[in-house]
Amino acid sequence: MLDLLKGVRVVELTTIVLGPMAGQMLGDFGAEVVKVEAPNGDLARYVDPRSKAGASSMFANNNRNKRSIALDLKTEEGRAILLKLVDGADVFLHNMRLQAVERLGFGPAALRARNPKLVYCSAIGFGSDGPYAARPAYDDVIQAASGIARLPTYTGNDPSYVPGVIADKIAALYAANAISAALVGRARTGTGCEIEVPMFEVMTSFVMTEHMAAASFDEAAPAGYQRLLNRHRRPFPTSDGWIAVLPYTERHWRKTFEELGRADVVAQPWFNDATDRSRHVGEMYEVLGQEMPKRSTGEWIATFERLDVPHSRVSGLDDLLNDPHLQAVGFFEPTDDLESRVRSVPQPVRFRASPSGPDRRAPELGEDGPALLAELGYGADAIRELEDRGVLGRNTRQQTEDV
Repeated sequence: MLDLLKGVRVVELTTIVLGPMAGQMLGDFGAEVVKVEAPNGDLARYVDPRSKAGASSMFANNNRNKRSIALDLKTEEGRAILLKLVDGADVFLHNMRLQAVERLGFGPAALRARNPKLVYCSAIGFGSDGPYAARPAYDDVIQAASGIARLPTYTGNDPSYVPGVIADKIAALYAANAISAALVGRARTGTGCEIEVPMFEVMTSFVMTEHMAAASFDEAAPAGYQRLLNRHRRPFPTSDGWIAVLPYTERHWRKTFEELGRADVVAQPWFNDATDRSRHVGEMYEVLGQEMPKRSTGEWIATFERLDVPHSRVSGLDDLLNDPHLQAVGFFEPTDDLESRVRSVPQPVRFRASPSGPDRRAPELGEDGPALLAELGYGADAIRELEDRGVLGRNTRQQTEDV
């Protein structure tokens, strides 16, 4: 954990991946993140696989460096506690549908009226000004809506999802970035602001940055960056596996074709002009695909290292866990003390000159509730009463110890 955001308090009312990942990034950078959960907890806590202690991998890898309080927000007392937390907060982050958060009384106007310095961030499915605003949104839905799921059709395949929650995670990056920018702006102006991070618009922007292509200059032109949509652009089979190779500059292509004994390609009249060469990139990829099966993956890696041409072995998920580079930088070292936890997914950015300390493991449900209420001025008897009435969820491990 770094201390770049030390002194910043984030109240996070989020579940699953988008909001939790954004909050975790702020916590990684030193913010005090208070995760407010329902009495039964974030649904991500129960996604398989889980450790012997009951913690899910998904929850543990998106909720480190946080404190947890479990509140029944359907009760007046639960809502009052959340409002007290917000009164002392710098950031309020949620990923509820806007209608639901308004019904609870936690909309941006209400909270910023109480705390004008608050940076209020809604991480939602669709922008509130458009006709899709009320739609529910999950990763698969956004992949379909934003064009990602259909990209494979341009290369002759059926539509398919990226097998990862890419929309949630990319939107989380945008949210954490926007909140950080808003905090810098508040330091200058003294007032907070309202931020809306809509997954659909975020992912459409993400997809279309390169795929606007000719449509940027001609309303009648089709979208699509042809180098990326070419059916020959793919990992290539070798004699014993797969390899990715990307000759990008003229020098890269020339060295590669000379190595392959394909002087005929280099001799083409279009080869020396970057724009003309880009129009023929599919033909060049096709030549690579014809030649790669003639050698092993290891032989090609040695060849492309010698030529200084961008390349990589095509790694599987288990390969990453044993990758020599990732091992050398200590990438998957454990960061918490949960039972059976042997590896963690870390915060990957390195701040060389900033002090840092150990990360805090993802919290158990309601683990910090009593301490947070004590900080708000609640006495021990009041805290026990709220626990007994179910307004305040209790730490599951503490319950076991009490029994």
